[in-house]
Amino acid sequence: MTASPSSTRTTGLRATGRPVPDRHADPEPPHSQRPAGGDASAVSTPVPASLPRTGNPATDFSLDFLAQLVQRGVTDLVVCPGSRSQALSLVAAELERVGAVRLHVRIDERSAGFFALGLAAETGRAVPVITTSGTAVANLLPAMLEAFHATVPLVAVTADRPEELLGIGANQATTQPGIFGPNVPHEAVQAPVGAPDEAPLAERLAIRAADTRGPLHLNLAFRDPLSVAVPELDEWAAAAPDDRAAADQGRAAAVQGDAADTLDIEAADWPRTLVIAGAAAGPEAEKVAHEGGWPLIAEATSGSRYGRNLVLAYRQLLGATSPRPDLRDTIERVLVFGHPTLSREIPQLIARDDVHAVVVGPTGGEPYNPAHAVAAHVDAVRVHPVPPADADARTESRAWLREWVLASRALVEAGAEQTPAPDIEASRSSDTAVRGRFAKQELAVARTKVDRRMLAEAVWSATWPHDRLVLGASTLIRSLDAQVAGKPIRVHANRGLAGIDGTIATTLGVAVGSQLGGPVSAQGGVTRALIGDLTLLHDASSLLIGQGGEWAPRVQLIVGNDGGGTIFDDLEVARTAAVEAHTRVLYTPTRVDLEALATAYGWSYCRAETRADLQGALVSREHERILIEVPLPRG
Repeated sequence: MTASPSSTRTTGLRATGRPVPDRHADPEPPHSQRPAGGDASAVSTPVPASLPRTGNPATDFSLDFLAQLVQRGVTDLVVCPGSRSQALSLVAAELERVGAVRLHVRIDERSAGFFALGLAAETGRAVPVITTSGTAVANLLPAMLEAFHATVPLVAVTADRPEELLGIGANQATTQPGIFGPNVPHEAVQAPVGAPDEAPLAERLAIRAADTRGPLHLNLAFRDPLSVAVPELDEWAAAAPDDRAAADQGRAAAVQGDAADTLDIEAADWPRTLVIAGAAAGPEAEKVAHEGGWPLIAEATSGSRYGRNLVLAYRQLLGATSPRPDLRDTIERVLVFGHPTLSREIPQLIARDDVHAVVVGPTGGEPYNPAHAVAAHVDAVRVHPVPPADADARTESRAWLREWVLASRALVEAGAEQTPAPDIEASRSSDTAVRGRFAKQELAVARTKVDRRMLAEAVWSATWPHDRLVLGASTLIRSLDAQVAGKPIRVHANRGLAGIDGTIATTLGVAVGSQLGGPVSAQGGVTRALIGDLTLLHDASSLLIGQGGEWAPRVQLIVGNDGGGTIFDDLEVARTAAVEAHTRVLYTPTRVDLEALATAYGWSYCRAETRADLQGALVSREHERILIEVPLPRG
């Protein structure tokens, strides 16, 4: 038995009906500290000798491989039904029975891939998704591409036909190694025969999978007989050492060791600097902005949208019609964290000849480099604040920060919806006429029709650090980014390739990862997804969850329904294309009964047309999983 490696580019759990206590520490590493692939000798531990043998090569190899994954910190397995992968699936089911992993079964491989992506993005741990051969493998491609461009540890474990069945027109057989393209490392393993070297090979593959930082494809061939009865693993589970915490620590240490290229910055020598935080930047961006005394531009998906240095109205201030060109045109340096994707103004700023741009840390599978204008990519920065003795530099730094923050505040206040504050004294008045006017005023506010601004603000306001928020790729994510105030909450979005595919599945993965495997503070929270109607319909099959007694998380899907893709109405094409053609091929109008759709998949449903409807739905805990439809005008 041999393996053919290819690496074209490197850059106490159960879920059946009820959660069980997790005996393993489950830290929540930031996106930038996902484990790097490669050497894992610090956490390598042999499979205990008590692991039973069956004499069936497929089952024994699956036992060795999956047990080693568990030993190396993998807590979740996603399985899709299939014949060629049956040994892997049945061993996974036994590992779930003894409380070694959480098992998640999905009938649609495309959905399974994005579910695993959400799990991995939330937990920071590798999540394998197991499929059979053929088109089942191809359906993982969208999630694998997103995992590459967002640096998410997603592992495709795909079963394959043995070599004698390839290239002869055999059923459900195609060329699977390399199917995900040059950006996804892959390893093809020939069908096991029960040779002595197969257990060490399984261990090596498990180490590689558990320690991967981005996507990885392990293609495992199996020959008939494809499985036998899986032995009970109670004794093995009781004897297996609990090394998951050590594995997490070892991988975190390895990542910190990788950050060898650290840029030391004297803040006094970096005046007129901006810190920019894109998707998955994490709290480091806010920390650096605070230490340097610099303005912070933080996209809603950054995880660093908070703090005193935050500049919300960055698009207006950086745009061609900026009310403060004196600020925009005197920027000298920018520090970029994460992957900015929500505006054109940021890449245009970085592309300026008079701006020195430095990108810090991982930004995805490809280096972030708008117009090839980035001066340097570094692993980390170390900021030395302006010393108190340097009065001139401190004065200049404070003035620069103050001007940006005040300019942003003025723009935000000017554009804010003016909702009159309730007159509490009037509500207590002994004059019935005064109380009546108060009641009418409050009723009018409650009956206000929901628009995009109100929807984005309401969802953001209802979400707290113990919750999770997922933002779909639609007009709504930009509406939210343009207006919501700072708050330290965990936000997810598939911004690697910024597609609408798999958003519901990703949301469910995030929800399971936080509510079952996350920190205690998040286990009582709710996961909300703010999406458009096309995003919902594109991934509607992912609404199928909680089947067969499988535990299902608390989720609110808030769907802004404007009957099509209004994001194209704001692009240049809307001004040049014929109206009928634009409507048919870009706006793509839809008329779907979302209540019937929700009911078909066992979700609760409500329609929120007014402010009161929306606020009531968002704070209600009456329903575990609910689709909240919010009708919106196209314009």
